[in-house]
Amino acid sequence: MSECCGCGKVVDVAGMQAKQRKVLVIVLLINLATFVMMALAAWHSHSSSLLSGSLDNLGDALTYAVSLAVVGASAHLKGRVALLKGFLILGAAIAVGVQIVWRLAHPGVPIFESMGVAALLNLAANAVCLWLLTPYRAGDINMASAWECSRNDIYEGVAVILAAALVWAFGAGWPDLVIAAALLVLFLRSAVRVLRAAWRESRPSAPPRVTI
Repeated sequence: MSECCGCGKVVDVAGMQAKQRKVLVIVLLINLATFVMMALAAWHSHSSSLLSGSLDNLGDALTYAVSLAVVGASAHLKGRVALLKGFLILGAAIAVGVQIVWRLAHPGVPIFESMGVAALLNLAANAVCLWLLTPYRAGDINMASAWECSRNDIYEGVAVILAAALVWAFGAGWPDLVIAAALLVLFLRSAVRVLRAAWRESRPSAPPRVTI
């Protein structure tokens, strides 16, 4: 009976890992597609917030690829890989900061129509990703950090839509920079949160103390 239970447990774990891999492949492909779409739209519209979102999607695609590689690995290894994910989010934040500085030196008014259409498509795609990852949000550090990235994408999508609306309403470029700055803060907070959790997971457990 115990052997059967053991076999059943192995089958369940293998099935769970297969589902995780499938979900990660889907969200990886979605983020690659949205990165290309938003990068082209950012180039056309001259939008800092849209470019920030596209860089975030590229970072997320890399994060999902890394997550896919360590499905089924040890908790310690997943913690080490989550450190890499945190640094990827931090890299996206740095890229956003550089873009904001560049736009401040080269001011302009983005094309809000391109911003709005791209932002709506991106939000819809990100909503699908979050829906797919939500069942795993309380799982191991690998899937939990992937869900964290997807949740940030929802905030980013709503923020870029707001930026497009404000650019249209005021006929100025400053709302785009304000939203990009807000996304910068969001990415920094998320990077710190993921790095802290990953650091706890990646540290080797202390050996049990023996009392005599």
